[in-house]
Amino acid sequence: LRFSCRRGGGLVQAGESLRLSCVVSGFSFDDYIIGWVRQATGKEREGVSCISSSASIIWYADSVKGRFTISSDNAKNTVYLQMNSLKPEDTAVYYCAAVSLDRPWGNFIRLDMDSWGKGTLVTVSS
Repeated sequence: LRFSCRRGGGLVQAGESLRLSCVVSGFSFDDYIIGWVRQATGKEREGVSCISSSASIIWYADSVKGRFTISSDNAKNTVYLQMNSLKPEDTAVYYCAAVSLDRPWGNFIRLDMDSWGKGTLVTVSS
């Protein structure tokens, strides 16, 4: 499994928006749940959001519900995370991750992933 974060990380002010993109290759998106996990300095990793290729499964952490939107472009094997109304507490390194649908998708929430991508830093200033 391979991930490529094309764009997204950066420095923004509170209230602004960013979009993260995760391009996957080497496997069929249909066979996996894809999403993001983040880790702030000094804190444990936490699941942020994930999606299946059919969008029949979409999950958000309570901390981002109503502000973040996950979507996918299956033709481009790309998953997007639109992050609006960013807060300083959203500051973290964001990682793409995947769970095979051969296993319960809830493993994503438990951070029991089959594959991890490289992280991208999102910094939100107050």
